[in-house]
Amino acid sequence: MDDRGYVWEGADLIVRVRVQPRSGRDGWMGLQEGRFAVRITAPPVDGQANVHLQEFLAGLCGVAKSRITLLAGATGRDKRLRVAAPKRLPPGIAPATPP
Repeated sequence: MDDRGYVWEGADLIVRVRVQPRSGRDGWMGLQEGRFAVRITAPPVDGQANVHLQEFLAGLCGVAKSRITLLAGATGRDKRLRVAAPKRLPPGIAPATPP
């Protein structure tokens, strides 16, 4: 993965994020230091922030929550997630280029 904060694996998007929990509102804040900054309202307690992040990302990408997989970072702020065949792309992410 490079400084863009994402890579494509076939039709799947792998994205790196840095989460700011307990924010006043949810938001996709853009690329910062090779990761996308994301604000979420959920607290980082008992996995609530991870579930909320998956729901937020699913809405942003136009897919079901079940199509979002947390690959790394379950207990930290820096996370890596897979979005299976996103229908929409968050700002700052370019469509996959055909091989």
